[in-house]
Amino acid sequence: MMILACTATVYASGQNPMTLRDCMAYAISNSTKMRIQQAETGDAQIARRSAILRAFTPGISGSTYAYYNFGRSIDPETNTYVTETSFHNGYSLSAGMTLFDGFSAVNNLKISKTALAIGQTQEKQVEADICLAVMEAYYNVVYYKRICDIYDAQVVTARTALSRLQRQEELGQKSHADVVQAEADLSDRQYNAINAANMYRDQLSKLADLMFWPVDQELVISCEIPGQAGNGVMPDLIGHLSATDVVDYALSHDPGVKIAGWNLDNARRELNTAVWQLLPSLSVNAGWSTSYFNYPGQDIQLDPFRDQIRNHQGEYIQFSMSIPIYNRLQGQDNVARKRNAVRKMTAQFDQKQRDVASEVRRAVQDRDGAAAAYDQAYRKARIQEEAYQLNAKKMEQGLISAIEYQTATNDYLKAQADEMDALFKYLIKQAVVRYYNGIEYINQ
Repeated sequence: MMILACTATVYASGQNPMTLRDCMAYAISNSTKMRIQQAETGDAQIARRSAILRAFTPGISGSTYAYYNFGRSIDPETNTYVTETSFHNGYSLSAGMTLFDGFSAVNNLKISKTALAIGQTQEKQVEADICLAVMEAYYNVVYYKRICDIYDAQVVTARTALSRLQRQEELGQKSHADVVQAEADLSDRQYNAINAANMYRDQLSKLADLMFWPVDQELVISCEIPGQAGNGVMPDLIGHLSATDVVDYALSHDPGVKIAGWNLDNARRELNTAVWQLLPSLSVNAGWSTSYFNYPGQDIQLDPFRDQIRNHQGEYIQFSMSIPIYNRLQGQDNVARKRNAVRKMTAQFDQKQRDVASEVRRAVQDRDGAAAAYDQAYRKARIQEEAYQLNAKKMEQGLISAIEYQTATNDYLKAQADEMDALFKYLIKQAVVRYYNGIEYINQ
Protein backbone atom coordinates (compact mmCIF):
# COMPACT_ATOMS: atom_id res chain seq x y z
CA MET A 1 0.00 0.00 0.00
CA MET A 2 1.40 3.42 -0.92
CA ILE A 3 2.15 5.62 2.07
CA LEU A 4 1.63 9.32 1.48
CA ALA A 5 2.25 12.38 3.61
CA CYS A 6 2.62 16.14 3.36
CA THR A 7 4.67 18.09 5.84
CA ALA A 8 6.89 21.09 6.31
CA THR A 9 9.27 19.29 8.66
CA VAL A 10 11.72 16.52 7.85
CA TYR A 11 11.50 12.80 7.26
CA ALA A 12 11.70 10.49 10.21
CA SER A 13 14.87 9.19 8.50
CA GLY A 14 16.35 12.71 8.48
CA GLN A 15 15.69 13.57 4.83
CA ASN A 16 14.05 16.84 3.86
CA PRO A 17 10.54 16.82 2.36
CA MET A 18 10.46 17.01 -1.43
CA THR A 19 9.89 20.46 -2.87
CA LEU A 20 8.15 21.14 -6.16
CA ARG A 21 11.50 21.18 -7.95
CA ASP A 22 12.47 17.87 -6.32
CA CYS A 23 9.21 16.29 -7.49
CA MET A 24 9.79 17.53 -11.05
CA ALA A 25 13.36 16.24 -11.15
CA TYR A 26 12.31 12.84 -9.79
CA ALA A 27 9.46 12.55 -12.30
CA ILE A 28 11.77 13.43 -15.21
CA SER A 29 14.40 10.89 -14.21
CA ASN A 30 11.85 8.07 -13.80
CA SER A 31 9.24 8.80 -16.48
CA THR A 32 8.71 6.11 -19.12
CA LYS A 33 7.91 8.86 -21.63
CA MET A 34 11.38 10.30 -21.12
CA ARG A 35 12.99 6.89 -21.50
CA ILE A 36 11.11 6.27 -24.75
CA GLN A 37 12.08 9.68 -26.14
CA GLN A 38 15.70 9.19 -25.08
CA ALA A 39 15.74 5.89 -26.96
CA GLU A 40 14.42 7.64 -30.06
CA THR A 41 17.10 10.31 -29.70
CA GLY A 42 19.65 7.50 -29.46
CA ASP A 43 18.36 6.17 -32.80
CA ALA A 44 18.85 9.65 -34.29
CA GLN A 45 22.44 9.70 -33.03
CA ILE A 46 23.09 6.34 -34.67
CA ALA A 47 21.53 7.57 -37.92
CA ARG A 48 23.77 10.65 -37.87
CA ARG A 49 26.88 8.53 -37.38
CA SER A 50 25.83 6.29 -40.27
CA ALA A 51 25.26 9.34 -42.50
CA ILE A 52 28.74 10.66 -41.71
CA LEU A 53 30.34 7.31 -42.55
CA ARG A 54 28.39 6.98 -45.79
CA ALA A 55 29.35 10.48 -46.88
CA PHE A 56 33.09 10.36 -46.15
CA THR A 57 34.24 6.74 -46.02
CA PRO A 58 34.23 3.92 -48.60
CA GLY A 59 32.56 0.59 -48.16
CA ILE A 60 35.15 -2.17 -47.69
CA SER A 61 34.58 -5.90 -47.89
CA GLY A 62 36.72 -9.00 -47.91
CA SER A 63 36.05 -12.58 -48.93
CA THR A 64 37.69 -15.96 -49.12
CA TYR A 65 36.81 -19.35 -50.54
CA ALA A 66 38.07 -22.91 -50.52
CA TYR A 67 36.80 -25.89 -52.50
CA TYR A 68 37.76 -29.25 -53.99
CA ASN A 69 37.10 -29.91 -57.64
CA PHE A 70 36.47 -33.51 -58.74
CA GLY A 71 36.58 -34.42 -62.39
CA ARG A 72 37.45 -32.26 -65.32
CA SER A 73 38.68 -28.73 -64.63
CA ILE A 74 41.08 -26.10 -65.95
CA ASP A 75 44.60 -25.99 -64.58
CA PRO A 76 45.26 -22.34 -63.52
CA GLU A 77 48.96 -22.70 -64.38
CA THR A 78 48.68 -24.13 -67.92
CA ASN A 79 45.10 -23.14 -68.72
CA THR A 80 44.46 -26.66 -70.01
CA TYR A 81 41.88 -29.25 -69.03
CA VAL A 82 42.85 -31.82 -66.42
CA THR A 83 40.93 -34.64 -64.80
CA GLU A 84 42.77 -34.68 -61.49
CA THR A 85 41.14 -33.77 -58.19
CA SER A 86 42.24 -30.24 -57.28
CA PHE A 87 41.99 -27.91 -54.29
CA HIS A 88 41.40 -24.19 -54.78
CA ASN A 89 41.71 -21.40 -52.20
CA GLY A 90 41.29 -17.67 -52.86
CA TYR A 91 41.25 -14.29 -51.08
CA SER A 92 39.94 -10.91 -52.17
CA LEU A 93 39.51 -7.40 -50.79
CA SER A 94 37.40 -4.67 -52.40
CA ALA A 95 36.39 -1.09 -51.67
CA GLY A 96 33.87 1.20 -53.30
CA MET A 97 32.70 4.76 -52.89
CA THR A 98 30.07 6.90 -54.58
CA LEU A 99 31.57 10.09 -55.97
CA PHE A 100 28.33 11.73 -57.05
CA ASP A 101 24.74 10.66 -56.42
CA GLY A 102 22.85 13.91 -56.60
CA PHE A 103 24.29 15.15 -53.30
CA SER A 104 22.25 12.47 -51.57
CA ALA A 105 24.96 11.69 -49.02
CA VAL A 106 25.48 15.37 -48.17
CA ASN A 107 21.76 16.03 -47.80
CA ASN A 108 21.32 12.88 -45.72
CA LEU A 109 24.08 14.14 -43.46
CA LYS A 110 22.25 17.44 -42.97
CA ILE A 111 18.94 15.65 -42.49
CA SER A 112 20.42 13.37 -39.84
CA LYS A 113 21.89 16.36 -38.01
CA THR A 114 18.49 18.03 -37.99
CA ALA A 115 16.79 14.79 -36.92
CA LEU A 116 19.14 14.60 -33.93
CA ALA A 117 18.29 18.20 -32.99
CA ILE A 118 14.58 17.35 -33.31
CA GLY A 119 15.01 14.37 -30.99
CA GLN A 120 16.82 16.43 -28.39
CA THR A 121 14.19 19.16 -28.62
CA GLN A 122 11.39 16.62 -28.27
CA GLU A 123 13.06 15.47 -25.06
CA LYS A 124 12.72 19.04 -23.79
CA GLN A 125 9.06 19.05 -24.81
CA VAL A 126 8.37 15.82 -22.96
CA GLU A 127 10.24 17.17 -19.95
CA ALA A 128 8.14 20.35 -19.99
CA ASP A 129 4.89 18.35 -20.22
CA ILE A 130 5.94 16.22 -17.26
CA CYS A 131 6.92 19.27 -15.19
CA LEU A 132 3.65 21.07 -15.88
CA ALA A 133 1.61 17.99 -14.94
CA VAL A 134 3.63 17.54 -11.75
CA MET A 135 3.22 21.24 -10.90
CA GLU A 136 -0.56 21.05 -11.23
CA ALA A 137 -0.72 17.87 -9.15
CA TYR A 138 1.63 19.32 -6.52
CA TYR A 139 -0.46 22.46 -6.11
CA ASN A 140 -3.60 20.35 -5.84
CA VAL A 141 -1.98 18.44 -2.98
CA VAL A 142 -0.97 21.66 -1.24
CA TYR A 143 -4.46 23.10 -1.77
CA TYR A 144 -6.24 20.15 -0.16
CA LYS A 145 -3.66 19.97 2.61
CA ARG A 146 -4.44 23.59 3.49
CA ILE A 147 -8.17 22.83 3.29
CA CYS A 148 -7.64 19.91 5.67
CA ASP A 149 -5.82 22.16 8.13
CA ILE A 150 -8.61 24.72 7.96
CA TYR A 151 -11.35 22.16 8.54
CA ASP A 152 -9.40 20.50 11.36
CA ALA A 153 -9.10 23.87 13.07
CA GLN A 154 -12.81 24.50 12.53
CA VAL A 155 -13.66 21.13 14.08
CA VAL A 156 -11.72 22.13 17.18
CA THR A 157 -13.47 25.50 17.25
CA ALA A 158 -16.92 23.92 16.76
CA ARG A 159 -16.25 21.38 19.51
CA THR A 160 -15.22 24.18 21.88
CA ALA A 161 -18.34 26.17 20.99
CA LEU A 162 -20.53 23.13 21.63
CA SER A 163 -19.00 22.62 25.06
CA ARG A 164 -19.58 26.26 25.90
CA LEU A 165 -23.23 26.15 24.78
CA GLN A 166 -23.82 22.97 26.74
CA ARG A 167 -22.52 24.72 29.85
CA GLN A 168 -24.65 27.80 29.12
CA GLU A 169 -27.70 25.55 28.70
CA GLU A 170 -27.05 24.10 32.13
CA LEU A 171 -26.95 27.65 33.53
CA GLY A 172 -30.13 28.57 31.69
CA GLN A 173 -28.39 31.07 29.43
CA LYS A 174 -28.99 29.16 26.17
CA SER A 175 -31.81 27.03 24.88
CA HIS A 176 -31.59 23.39 23.90
CA ALA A 177 -32.17 24.43 20.27
CA ASP A 178 -28.89 26.34 20.32
CA VAL A 179 -27.09 23.25 21.57
CA VAL A 180 -28.63 21.07 18.85
CA GLN A 181 -27.62 23.62 16.24
CA ALA A 182 -24.06 23.56 17.57
CA GLU A 183 -24.01 19.75 17.42
CA ALA A 184 -25.20 19.90 13.81
CA ASP A 185 -22.50 22.45 13.04
CA LEU A 186 -19.83 20.19 14.57
CA SER A 187 -21.06 17.21 12.55
CA ASP A 188 -20.97 19.31 9.39
CA ARG A 189 -17.38 20.38 10.12
CA GLN A 190 -16.30 16.82 10.78
CA TYR A 191 -17.94 15.64 7.56
CA ASN A 192 -16.16 18.34 5.56
CA ALA A 193 -12.86 17.48 7.24
CA ILE A 194 -13.21 13.82 6.27
CA ASN A 195 -14.03 14.71 2.65
CA ALA A 196 -11.07 17.10 2.48
CA ALA A 197 -8.75 14.42 3.86
CA ASN A 198 -9.99 11.95 1.25
CA MET A 199 -9.41 14.45 -1.55
CA TYR A 200 -5.96 15.22 -0.17
CA ARG A 201 -4.96 11.55 -0.19
CA ASP A 202 -6.37 11.13 -3.69
CA GLN A 203 -4.39 14.08 -5.07
CA LEU A 204 -1.22 12.89 -3.35
CA SER A 205 -1.71 9.48 -4.95
CA LYS A 206 -2.00 11.14 -8.36
CA LEU A 207 1.20 13.07 -7.73
CA ALA A 208 2.98 9.86 -6.73
CA ASP A 209 1.79 8.17 -9.93
CA LEU A 210 3.05 11.06 -12.07
CA MET A 211 6.42 10.85 -10.35
CA PHE A 212 6.63 7.04 -10.69
CA TRP A 213 7.20 6.95 -6.95
CA PRO A 214 7.80 3.43 -5.55
CA VAL A 215 4.56 2.04 -4.15
CA ASP A 216 6.27 0.63 -1.06
CA GLN A 217 7.97 3.88 -0.02
CA GLU A 218 6.65 6.92 1.77
CA LEU A 219 6.24 10.09 -0.25
CA VAL A 220 6.62 13.22 1.86
CA ILE A 221 6.41 16.64 0.23
CA SER A 222 6.81 20.16 1.47
CA CYS A 223 3.51 22.02 1.39
CA GLU A 224 5.04 25.47 1.55
CA ILE A 225 3.78 27.92 -1.05
CA PRO A 226 6.41 29.89 -3.03
CA GLY A 227 7.46 33.10 -1.32
CA GLN A 228 4.99 34.50 1.19
CA ALA A 229 1.94 33.64 -0.90
CA GLY A 230 -0.85 32.05 1.06
CA ASN A 231 0.52 33.17 4.41
CA GLY A 232 -1.69 36.22 4.75
CA VAL A 233 0.64 38.43 2.69
CA MET A 234 -0.24 39.51 -0.83
CA PRO A 235 2.39 38.11 -3.24
CA ASP A 236 4.14 40.37 -5.71
CA LEU A 237 2.24 40.29 -9.00
CA ILE A 238 4.40 42.99 -10.62
CA GLY A 239 6.85 42.34 -13.45
CA HIS A 240 4.49 40.80 -15.97
CA LEU A 241 5.84 40.12 -19.42
CA SER A 242 3.83 41.67 -22.22
CA ALA A 243 2.15 39.43 -24.76
CA THR A 244 4.14 40.93 -27.65
CA ASP A 245 7.49 40.23 -26.00
CA VAL A 246 6.56 36.66 -25.14
CA VAL A 247 5.14 35.94 -28.61
CA ASP A 248 8.29 37.22 -30.32
CA TYR A 249 10.49 35.07 -28.12
CA ALA A 250 8.30 31.97 -28.43
CA LEU A 251 8.20 32.12 -32.23
CA SER A 252 12.00 31.94 -32.24
CA HIS A 253 12.58 29.49 -29.38
CA ASP A 254 9.47 27.38 -28.84
CA PRO A 255 10.35 23.67 -29.33
CA GLY A 256 7.27 23.01 -31.46
CA VAL A 257 8.06 25.88 -33.82
CA LYS A 258 11.70 24.83 -34.08
CA ILE A 259 10.75 21.24 -34.85
CA ALA A 260 8.27 22.36 -37.53
CA GLY A 261 10.98 24.56 -39.07
CA TRP A 262 13.48 21.71 -39.08
CA ASN A 263 10.96 19.38 -40.68
CA LEU A 264 10.46 21.98 -43.42
CA ASP A 265 14.23 22.23 -43.96
CA ASN A 266 14.47 18.44 -44.26
CA ALA A 267 11.61 18.34 -46.74
CA ARG A 268 13.42 20.87 -48.92
CA ARG A 269 16.64 18.87 -48.73
CA GLU A 270 14.80 15.70 -49.73
CA LEU A 271 13.29 17.57 -52.69
CA ASN A 272 16.75 18.74 -53.79
CA THR A 273 18.03 15.19 -53.51
CA ALA A 274 15.16 13.85 -55.61
CA VAL A 275 15.84 16.45 -58.34
CA TRP A 276 19.57 15.78 -58.47
CA GLN A 277 19.02 12.03 -58.59
CA LEU A 278 17.61 12.49 -62.09
CA LEU A 279 21.23 13.09 -63.16
CA PRO A 280 23.86 10.36 -63.71
CA SER A 281 25.68 8.97 -60.69
CA LEU A 282 29.41 8.27 -60.53
CA SER A 283 31.23 5.74 -58.36
CA VAL A 284 34.70 4.26 -57.99
CA ASN A 285 35.68 0.74 -56.95
CA ALA A 286 39.05 -0.89 -56.31
CA GLY A 287 40.04 -4.41 -55.39
CA TRP A 288 42.79 -6.97 -54.80
CA SER A 289 42.69 -10.76 -55.11
CA THR A 290 44.97 -13.79 -55.03
CA SER A 291 44.60 -17.58 -55.02
CA TYR A 292 46.26 -20.91 -54.30
CA PHE A 293 45.68 -24.40 -55.70
CA ASN A 294 47.20 -27.88 -55.66
CA TYR A 295 46.45 -31.51 -56.54
CA PRO A 296 45.98 -33.43 -53.28
CA GLY A 297 47.58 -36.89 -53.33
CA GLN A 298 49.31 -36.26 -56.68
CA ASP A 299 53.04 -36.09 -57.19
CA ILE A 300 52.87 -32.82 -59.07
CA GLN A 301 55.38 -30.10 -58.31
CA LEU A 302 53.70 -26.75 -57.70
CA ASP A 303 54.82 -23.54 -56.05
CA PRO A 304 54.31 -23.45 -52.28
CA PHE A 305 51.42 -21.57 -50.71
CA ARG A 306 53.37 -18.37 -49.97
CA ASP A 307 54.76 -18.11 -53.49
CA GLN A 308 51.39 -18.75 -55.15
CA ILE A 309 49.70 -16.13 -52.96
CA ARG A 310 52.36 -13.62 -54.02
CA ASN A 311 52.47 -14.59 -57.68
CA HIS A 312 48.71 -14.80 -58.22
CA GLN A 313 47.98 -11.32 -56.89
CA GLY A 314 45.84 -9.01 -58.98
CA GLU A 315 44.48 -5.47 -58.50
CA TYR A 316 41.92 -3.39 -60.25
CA ILE A 317 40.36 0.06 -60.15
CA GLN A 318 37.05 0.85 -61.79
CA PHE A 319 35.05 3.99 -62.44
CA SER A 320 31.41 3.55 -63.32
CA MET A 321 28.61 5.87 -64.31
CA SER A 322 24.93 5.07 -64.06
CA ILE A 323 22.64 7.08 -66.34
CA PRO A 324 18.90 6.96 -65.63
CA ILE A 325 17.17 6.73 -68.99
CA TYR A 326 13.71 5.40 -68.31
CA ASN A 327 12.42 3.93 -65.05
CA ARG A 328 8.69 4.33 -65.62
CA LEU A 329 8.84 7.97 -64.43
CA GLN A 330 9.69 6.86 -60.89
CA GLY A 331 12.21 9.69 -60.54
CA GLN A 332 9.72 12.32 -61.69
CA ASP A 333 7.05 10.89 -59.41
CA ASN A 334 9.46 11.03 -56.49
CA VAL A 335 10.20 14.69 -57.22
CA ALA A 336 6.48 15.45 -57.33
CA ARG A 337 5.90 13.70 -53.97
CA LYS A 338 8.79 15.57 -52.37
CA ARG A 339 7.48 18.87 -53.72
CA ASN A 340 4.09 18.12 -52.17
CA ALA A 341 5.86 17.26 -48.92
CA VAL A 342 7.48 20.71 -48.95
CA ARG A 343 4.07 22.33 -49.41
CA LYS A 344 2.68 20.26 -46.55
CA MET A 345 5.56 21.09 -44.19
CA THR A 346 5.30 24.78 -45.10
CA ALA A 347 1.63 24.78 -44.17
CA GLN A 348 2.35 22.90 -40.93
CA PHE A 349 5.10 25.38 -40.04
CA ASP A 350 2.80 28.34 -40.64
CA GLN A 351 0.03 26.67 -38.63
CA LYS A 352 2.41 25.91 -35.76
CA GLN A 353 3.55 29.52 -35.62
CA ARG A 354 -0.05 30.68 -35.51
CA ASP A 355 -0.95 28.12 -32.83
CA VAL A 356 1.98 29.10 -30.63
CA ALA A 357 1.22 32.82 -31.00
CA SER A 358 -2.40 32.15 -30.03
CA GLU A 359 -1.36 29.95 -27.10
CA VAL A 360 1.03 32.60 -25.81
CA ARG A 361 -1.54 35.39 -26.03
CA ARG A 362 -4.09 33.18 -24.31
CA ALA A 363 -1.56 32.26 -21.61
CA VAL A 364 -0.75 35.93 -20.96
CA GLN A 365 -4.45 36.77 -20.87
CA ASP A 366 -5.11 33.88 -18.47
CA ARG A 367 -2.22 34.97 -16.27
CA ASP A 368 -3.49 38.54 -16.07
CA GLY A 369 -7.01 37.33 -15.39
CA ALA A 370 -5.76 34.96 -12.71
CA ALA A 371 -3.74 37.79 -11.11
CA ALA A 372 -6.83 40.01 -10.97
CA ALA A 373 -8.93 37.15 -9.57
CA TYR A 374 -6.35 36.40 -6.89
CA ASP A 375 -6.09 40.07 -5.95
CA GLN A 376 -9.83 40.18 -5.36
CA ALA A 377 -9.88 36.80 -3.59
CA TYR A 378 -7.09 37.95 -1.30
CA ARG A 379 -8.94 41.12 -0.33
CA LYS A 380 -12.18 39.22 0.19
CA ALA A 381 -10.42 36.69 2.44
CA ARG A 382 -8.99 39.46 4.63
CA ILE A 383 -12.42 41.07 5.02
CA GLN A 384 -14.10 37.73 5.79
CA GLU A 385 -11.34 36.92 8.29
CA GLU A 386 -12.01 40.15 10.15
CA ALA A 387 -15.76 39.55 10.02
CA TYR A 388 -15.30 36.00 11.34
CA GLN A 389 -13.18 37.16 14.26
CA LEU A 390 -15.78 39.77 15.21
CA ASN A 391 -18.58 37.21 15.05
CA ALA A 392 -16.52 34.76 17.10
CA LYS A 393 -16.26 37.36 19.87
CA LYS A 394 -19.99 38.06 19.65
CA MET A 395 -20.69 34.34 19.89
CA GLU A 396 -18.60 34.08 23.04
CA GLN A 397 -20.58 36.98 24.53
CA GLY A 398 -23.91 35.47 23.47
CA LEU A 399 -24.76 38.38 21.19
CA ILE A 400 -25.52 36.26 18.10
CA SER A 401 -27.19 32.91 17.50
CA ALA A 402 -25.47 29.70 16.47
CA ILE A 403 -26.98 29.98 12.99
CA GLU A 404 -25.54 33.46 12.48
CA TYR A 405 -22.14 32.26 13.69
CA GLN A 406 -22.28 29.24 11.36
CA THR A 407 -23.08 31.51 8.42
CA ALA A 408 -20.09 33.74 9.24
CA THR A 409 -17.87 30.67 9.59
CA ASN A 410 -18.99 29.26 6.23
CA ASP A 411 -18.32 32.59 4.51
CA TYR A 412 -14.83 32.69 6.01
CA LEU A 413 -14.05 29.12 4.97
CA LYS A 414 -15.23 29.74 1.44
CA ALA A 415 -13.16 32.91 1.22
CA GLN A 416 -10.05 31.03 2.35
CA ALA A 417 -10.67 28.24 -0.18
CA ASP A 418 -11.30 30.76 -2.96
CA GLU A 419 -8.08 32.59 -2.09
CA MET A 420 -5.96 29.46 -2.27
CA ASP A 421 -7.65 28.29 -5.46
CA ALA A 422 -7.04 31.66 -7.12
CA LEU A 423 -3.44 31.70 -5.91
CA PHE A 424 -2.55 28.31 -7.35
CA LYS A 425 -4.25 29.09 -10.65
CA TYR A 426 -2.21 32.29 -10.86
CA LEU A 427 1.05 30.47 -10.05
CA ILE A 428 0.42 27.90 -12.80
CA LYS A 429 -0.59 30.51 -15.39
CA GLN A 430 2.44 32.59 -14.50
CA ALA A 431 4.71 29.53 -14.87
CA VAL A 432 3.31 28.84 -18.36
CA VAL A 433 4.06 32.40 -19.50
CA ARG A 434 7.58 32.18 -18.10
CA TYR A 435 8.08 28.90 -19.92
CA TYR A 436 7.09 30.47 -23.23
CA ASN A 437 9.63 33.19 -22.46
CA GLY A 438 12.44 30.67 -22.18
CA ILE A 439 12.48 29.73 -18.47
CA GLU A 440 12.03 25.99 -18.01
CA TYR A 441 9.49 24.90 -15.43
CA ILE A 442 12.08 23.15 -13.29
CA ASN A 443 14.20 26.31 -13.14
CA GLN A 444 11.41 28.66 -12.06
